[in-house]
Amino acid sequence: MASEDNPWSVPVVVLQIPETGLHRDIVASAAEREAISALGDLRGVAEATASFDLRPFTDGRVHLTGRVRAKVTQTCVVTLDPVDNVIDESVDLTFLPPEQIRELSDTVDEEGEPDPGDPPEAIERGIIDIGRVATDALYLGLDPYPRKPDAVFEPVVDRDDPDMNPFAALKALQQPVGSESPRKPKKG
Repeated sequence: MASEDNPWSVPVVVLQIPETGLHRDIVASAAEREAISALGDLRGVAEATASFDLRPFTDGRVHLTGRVRAKVTQTCVVTLDPVDNVIDESVDLTFLPPEQIRELSDTVDEEGEPDPGDPPEAIERGIIDIGRVATDALYLGLDPYPRKPDAVFEPVVDRDDPDMNPFAALKALQQPVGSESPRKPKKG
């Protein structure tokens, strides 16, 4: 069930994944896309789909691979106009039962650093929420500084006022030694 912090929920029960694996194609509904847009501070999400393959292992691990695609509308950082972007993110994650996650946290090298690479995700209550995985991948694929192709940032500069330039503040700090500002007399 989708919630405010998880707008696209598609749970998969780990025990129901066949030994041969499971393939799932999912498509976000209009309500889910609207919730993804609101949570991600986007102008809109026109389309969001994902295709995942889940492969279980006898030790309880599940390997998830796939791809997330979306069409989103963001706000241009220069003009504040809408900017349409296409998201196409690959996903490659390993999920472990919570007890194995705790065991992994105990395995660090001499410097106290964990094993390099993406840390595994926890299987929560026997479920992997592939909708949440897709939403996270969509957010990771967003352009952090969306910009219209023809947008050019030109700062407004008032050239008539000589005190309004980048060096005016430096000039004020460079007072001659003899022209120090008056100080309060020392009490003594």
